[in-house]
Amino acid sequence: MSKVAVFIDGGYLANILKHHFSEPRLDYAKLVKWICEDDELFRTYYYDCLPYQSSVPSDEERQMLSRKQRFLTALKRLDRFTVREGRLEYRGIADDGTPVFQQKRVDLQIGLDIATVVTASRADIVAILSGDSDLLPAVEMAKNNGVIVRLVHGPRVTYHNDLWDAADERKQISSEVIARCRRDR
Repeated sequence: MSKVAVFIDGGYLANILKHHFSEPRLDYAKLVKWICEDDELFRTYYYDCLPYQSSVPSDEERQMLSRKQRFLTALKRLDRFTVREGRLEYRGIADDGTPVFQQKRVDLQIGLDIATVVTASRADIVAILSGDSDLLPAVEMAKNNGVIVRLVHGPRVTYHNDLWDAADERKQISSEVIARCRRDR
């Protein structure tokens, strides 16, 4: 039985859930079990940012922060889950008037954690739930060290083609997967 290290880009997953599946609440233990298939989980690494807080936070900003902190705390309490926090930076206003934010320190942390797991021979498979081509150097490093790379992704338009091409295996998050991994309460 192979050991799997799972790397989840929380921003990518939230975007998929919002734009393709009507924002369901997931049971992350079930999602990780689906990602691992019949293999053994080494550890899950989950990466995300707390919501942006202005210098004088509104009630809505405080509520969003509180919800995200509770969510991340719940994930930390799951078996073999490690949560890594990046930072969300305000980048201005889009043409449609909505604020623009950008995750910082997430992709680099994912890449460093993949490299650490691979060089320490902790996993035979790295499963990456992301669509970002910034992860290509880590993917190539893992493959060069004999580790299978499993890309877990959303629908076709949600991932970079180069990342999809570089992966050894691919698993698409579909409506059936969402139904199977939906939280009971």
